[in-house]
Amino acid sequence: MWLTTTRPDTLTRFTFPYPTRLTHSRNASRFSRFFQSPARKIRVTPLQTKKLDEDHEVSSPVSPEYPSDEKFSVDLGWLSAFPHVSVASMVNFLFGYHIGVMNGPIVSIARELGFEGNSILEGLVVSIFIAGAFLGSISSGLLVDKFGYRRAIQIVTIPLILGALVSAQAYSLDEILCGRFLVGLGIGVNTVLVPIYISEVAPTKYRGFLGTLCQIGTCLGIIFSLLLGIPAEHDPHWWRTMFYAASMPGFLLALGMQFAVESPRWLCKVGRLDDAKIVIKNIWGESEVGKAIEDFQLVMKNNGSDLDSRWLELLDKPHSRVAFIGGTLFLLQQFAGINGVLYFSSLTFQNVGITSGAQASLYVGVTNFAGALCASYLIDKQGRKKLLIGSYLGMAVSMFLTVYSVGFPLDQDLSQSLSILGTLVYIFSFAIGAGPVTGLIIPELSSSRTRGKIMGFSFSVHWVCNFLVGLFFLDLVEKFGVGPVYASFGSVSLLAAAFSHRFTVETKGRSLEEIELSLNSRDDLS
Repeated sequence: MWLTTTRPDTLTRFTFPYPTRLTHSRNASRFSRFFQSPARKIRVTPLQTKKLDEDHEVSSPVSPEYPSDEKFSVDLGWLSAFPHVSVASMVNFLFGYHIGVMNGPIVSIARELGFEGNSILEGLVVSIFIAGAFLGSISSGLLVDKFGYRRAIQIVTIPLILGALVSAQAYSLDEILCGRFLVGLGIGVNTVLVPIYISEVAPTKYRGFLGTLCQIGTCLGIIFSLLLGIPAEHDPHWWRTMFYAASMPGFLLALGMQFAVESPRWLCKVGRLDDAKIVIKNIWGESEVGKAIEDFQLVMKNNGSDLDSRWLELLDKPHSRVAFIGGTLFLLQQFAGINGVLYFSSLTFQNVGITSGAQASLYVGVTNFAGALCASYLIDKQGRKKLLIGSYLGMAVSMFLTVYSVGFPLDQDLSQSLSILGTLVYIFSFAIGAGPVTGLIIPELSSSRTRGKIMGFSFSVHWVCNFLVGLFFLDLVEKFGVGPVYASFGSVSLLAAAFSHRFTVETKGRSLEEIELSLNSRDDLS
């Protein structure tokens, strides 16, 4: 059997020694085009590749043993960028971990540090994380301008590591607040930087798939924290171990980014063209070098560099429109109730006999992870806009199903089953679109000059809305009941679907420079 591979701009050919000719099935053809290999043995031009895809066959090289073989193509073009993107996505693993790490141990922390029963202080320990993240998201652009994405991500691992260690060694309320704030500060900066880094490093064809690694990382972090937190139900001091464990991914992130590539677009902005060409050659393929550099320089010539951009530029067109879309998408995402539903889901599961909060949260985490995996498969096939609209429609239907189950006279078992189904469908729907697409499409629509600032602004809206939902959710449930609150979440989800249909544009399969030039010339991208 022969095995020949090509660069990302061509196809990988696996040649099997069959004496007769074989015909591709449609499914086999679709599967084969999904993979690509970074190695090279035979070059095939794009025109030849197109012809091969149409015919689903190619004449094999003449071999003394096998004079005529059939060839199958496998697309692994994403593989060269995958290690760099995976390392950066460890930020989202830490984000998810620090979301889940307070799920159960907050009671033990409050008891040991002397503020048990004070709901305000307990809430402050949780929410100070969001305050730090808000400040971090606003200041993220300053680090990138000076150090670039790779070094900036490394620098911001310092408060992540210190915050985890300070929290683990805390013996007073002030110390735990300081640790949580430092962690939030680091998360706030890096949750802005990482989606931009991925969008600028990933090959255009696989940008959606690689971008969903952020959501997958968040899901894995939540699941890992919940699994690690199981002993906390029996050991009141286990929470310190959990915070010590949170420092380890920070060290791995700092080390891993030392071997990751820098964004070729940032390298071009600071005049390091030779370095940018090397990155493009290694990650995108040698045939992309000339066109990519030409596109980078054309965009910079038209709009200038983001190194001298100002916040007030977000008020100018077309930046103001993208900032409006980004801020509104995050506002609708949060007021569609994802954090409230996640918080209340443990009570929903308790109604059907699942009394372990960790077990209930694990079901939620696995559902979230399954949705993120589906998103990674669909996002470059169906496109961002379809996933976003479909996601919010699914969230709306599931919320109204839950409202029906708790608001109408039904058999108790049926009511409980519908509540569980509605909760899980809502979480799955969120993970398949509203979660990963929102963070991905904003840097895609943003210009290179204002990308960092638009992302910083959008995530600032995210953190403020996140804080408000967490602060008022339980009070609203106590005053109005679950039904009206969940009905409002469903209504916001419908509004978000309508907004996505009206204002978002499809970015699938287009380079960031193509999108930017089209927006600047007011071309219709939808």
